[in-house]
Amino acid sequence: MTLQEFKATLNNPQPNPDWDVQIKSLWYDANGDWKKAHDLIDQLNDMVSAHVHAYLHRVEGDLWNARYWYNRAKQPEFKGSLDEEREYLLEKYLS
Repeated sequence: MTLQEFKATLNNPQPNPDWDVQIKSLWYDANGDWKKAHDLIDQLNDMVSAHVHAYLHRVEGDLWNARYWYNRAKQPEFKGSLDEEREYLLEKYLS
């Protein structure tokens, strides 16, 4: 799926149930449901989830926690806008 195809789903009532949990999390975030986005990945320990988790804490404004998760994901702290980071994550992790 491309970024444009993902964006076309944002008017749907729910994300595609076949998507990876990290993409579903980014879908909920893009639709303004930070809590649902965070709840989906909060207990996961893989590197991709940690990377998305870092972004979500940046959205929340908790930079200390975001830096912790960037470190867990072995990723540099993103320096662009939140929208740019969400698009970066989608482009990186969309299958």
